[in-house]
Amino acid sequence: MTQPISPLLPIAYSKEVAAAKLRGAPIVALESTIITHGMPYPGNIEMARSVEAIIRQKGAVPATIAVIHGTLHIGLEPEELEALAKTEGAMKVSRADIAFAIAERRTGATTVAATMIAAARAGIKVFATGGIGGVHRGAEESFDISADLEELARTGVIVVCAGAKAILDIPKTLEVLETRGVPVVTYDSAEFPAFWSRSSGLPSPLTLNSPAAIANFQTTREQLGIDGGMLIANPVPEADEIPREEMEIYIERALDSAARDEIAGKAVTPYLLSTIFDITEGRSLKTNIALVENNARLGAEIAVALAE
Repeated sequence: MTQPISPLLPIAYSKEVAAAKLRGAPIVALESTIITHGMPYPGNIEMARSVEAIIRQKGAVPATIAVIHGTLHIGLEPEELEALAKTEGAMKVSRADIAFAIAERRTGATTVAATMIAAARAGIKVFATGGIGGVHRGAEESFDISADLEELARTGVIVVCAGAKAILDIPKTLEVLETRGVPVVTYDSAEFPAFWSRSSGLPSPLTLNSPAAIANFQTTREQLGIDGGMLIANPVPEADEIPREEMEIYIERALDSAARDEIAGKAVTPYLLSTIFDITEGRSLKTNIALVENNARLGAEIAVALAE
């Protein structure tokens, strides 16, 4: 079992992460909403174990982050990961409510924003996820903009993803990131990806072709005293992608369904992902798993390069 290490903030490191911190080994943070809200059991635990194994194979240590009964966990023991995968009704926590979950001794899965906060608190510099949140379609009326974008602007963690989720307004999302001074780097491609698809049809603001170059970019930012995170967009492998033109048809159908059912707030993203899963007969989930695993590989390589 993990043990709390702070008499003030209830925070616990897994044995593996605690040992990695002591020896200065590279660590990669992982979110937990994909486990509790992304797919059902046992597929979620199989995915979580696979992603952690990939990070270890690349020479880094995985740190899956979650709030469990009011304690912030940085890394989960195998039995804790299994229990989280079976948990029903876990909160989906972001910047606004991660402290609430801890204070009220709740169990909550961390979004991109909350995972970045926890990773920075633990001194972890790299975080691998699926896709970031951003500006929702129709945000000019709903004002629905993910806290992920603000977190990227203020918290110094490298976030490796497959781009913004394609259900979002990607051009507006990139505009907000530019306004907030967040570097957006696509790995080994001149085009910004769109989660399930390798291209969004938009040029990438920046491109780098190696983990070492990404690590050097971040080190230079730190030397200049530039705050905030960096977004690394890693296109899904070509063999696993669903082409953008095809995905847009599915997304529009899911958006129409959400409007009819009057879905709003935090419920929008999981609703759309679930609807798209049904429309594509599970194909979208297979692509989702492939891109998360791909991001874990790159995240580990970047963490290793930073450690060197």
